Amino acid sequence: MSEEKQSKKLSIIAFSGDFDKLTAVFTLATGAASVGYEVNLFFTFWGLDAIKIKQGRSPVGKGFLPKVFGIFMGGLKSAPVSRLNFLGVSPKIFRYLMRKKNVATLEELVEAAKTLGVNFYACEMAMHILGLQKSDFIPEVKDVLGVATFLNLSEGGQTLFI
Repeated sequence: MSEEKQSKKLSIIAFSGDFDKLTAVFTLATGAASVGYEVNLFFTFWGLDAIKIKQGRSPVGKGFLPKVFGIFMGGLKSAPVSRLNFLGVSPKIFRYLMRKKNVATLEELVEAAKTLGVNFYACEMAMHILGLQKSDFIPEVKDVLGVATFLNLSEGGQTLFI
């Protein structure tokens, strides 16, 4: 495979549901897509929270424990900051600063990723553990993949784990 082809693909494993880490995922994804990269996002475990249709703290998933996880996780609007969350105040401060500095918010970055044709994939194993189904996610989720399939899809480009 040519060097040019390798440099035009970015795959990101979104493991975290933290505000700052998701902001990094979507900033990198939209930046790469805007300059012509093929971008593949693979959401696993807490990262899956970013692509759920039902936002807010709600019992999503099949079974008691998955529903409990659904209540604790709240989607993009409730995503905590990974450090110094200050009982949920920090994401609000970050959003305020982002708007004040004319920087795209997390929600705006997600919308831009959709518009730019970024590929969204959900992790089959994590979905199984958390009792989630493809219908629990936004329609932009192209497919549910296992690790081997994602690795094949990512071959020939850069892969990041956030």
